[in-house]
Amino acid sequence: MAKADAGDSDTPRREIRLVEEEGGEWSAIDEETGVASQGETRSEALVNLDEAVALHTGEIGEPVTDADLRDLGLDPDDIPDEPREPDAPWFSE
Repeated sequence: MAKADAGDSDTPRREIRLVEEEGGEWSAIDEETGVASQGETRSEALVNLDEAVALHTGEIGEPVTDADLRDLGLDPDDIPDEPREPDAPWFSE
């Protein structure tokens, strides 16, 4: 298991799992948050993961509103308030 270290003692360490998929793509999973992303290379998967984690933690982006969900054709009442484990094969390994 790789541990990312930005070299800054104020930055907490992250445990990240990298998985090479059958087609040669890479998946990157942040073990603490459960956020996952992918890319054609390990480097791309890690860059995409950084963005996904920042969106998940609210460091970047805006919160999704009920209007946003309706614009996407989703009923806000059908969306759980708390995140749930995704239906992805690497979460059941």
